[in-house]
Amino acid sequence: MSMDRRAFLKYSAFASALAALGGPQLGCEPRNGIPYRILGKTGEAVSLLGLGGYHIGLNTLSDSESIQIMRTAIDEGVNFMDNAHGYHAGRSEELMGKALRDGYRDKVFLMTKHYTFDRDATSAAQQLEDSLRRLETDVIDLWQVHQIHDAGHPAAVYENEIPEMMLQAQAEGKVRYIGFTGHSHPDWHMEMLDGWSDWDTVQLPLNTFDHHWNSFEHTVLPQALDLNMGIIGMKPLGGEAQFLKDSGPFTVEECLHYAMNLPTATVICGMDRLDYLEQALEATRNFRPLSESEVAELLARSSEPAADGEFEYYKERLGRRTFLR
Repeated sequence: MSMDRRAFLKYSAFASALAALGGPQLGCEPRNGIPYRILGKTGEAVSLLGLGGYHIGLNTLSDSESIQIMRTAIDEGVNFMDNAHGYHAGRSEELMGKALRDGYRDKVFLMTKHYTFDRDATSAAQQLEDSLRRLETDVIDLWQVHQIHDAGHPAAVYENEIPEMMLQAQAEGKVRYIGFTGHSHPDWHMEMLDGWSDWDTVQLPLNTFDHHWNSFEHTVLPQALDLNMGIIGMKPLGGEAQFLKDSGPFTVEECLHYAMNLPTATVICGMDRLDYLEQALEATRNFRPLSESEVAELLARSSEPAADGEFEYYKERLGRRTFLR
């Protein structure tokens, strides 16, 4: 898609604003060619590419195939491991626990999440015990509230003293840092940030389409950065590679590079095949900060298909409910 001068100026202005916001986060020493960044106020060094926990638990993978993907990612320099208590009824956590045997646990920054629809603190605390057992570890590096995807969830999190329960787990040495996630509506993330300012991290969808419709990038990202939170980007390809299959032309590298060019500490990518992992590793090793014109071109290319949120199926919209992931 060619870009007229008006569009170029519009998106170039955004690229300049992004640079003022902070642009890509300062990095650390790469590991095996994989860039590392600091996860906000935690001070922890994490790989710019994170391995998504949902895909490694799919029933299309054998246990050995899933473990091979995870260990290959770690061997290649990825240290951020994403997971959740509810992924495939616990299979994702159990497989990750097996993959982290034989010294691999010491090589990773391990994150998992808890979820109950009513935000019940007692049940969430029990989920932590399940996760510790499945992951075969004594401590979770980052434990997050999973999937803020309903208008009542932020209030329920605070009314039911979820932060207090998580801080207690932290005091007991079961978790090191705490945060929250969601991909349904930026307003609910903003409520979470307004309700308590001491979250260590936030996980949110960041991609070229999000920029144009119900944008987390425009609203949540600046406030989270002001709070020095670790920014965990997700759905860089739109979930199930939506931006590649249905509304291209985007490449995996273009999608990942846009998300990595934002002030993200790590970008989570679901990979259930070794060739998908290799593709993501190559794109991550090739990442360099994008120029203003490169950002403008990507945004201009996504502006029309992204206009009404059709391809962002994971976001809340009138008449459509999001699904849990």
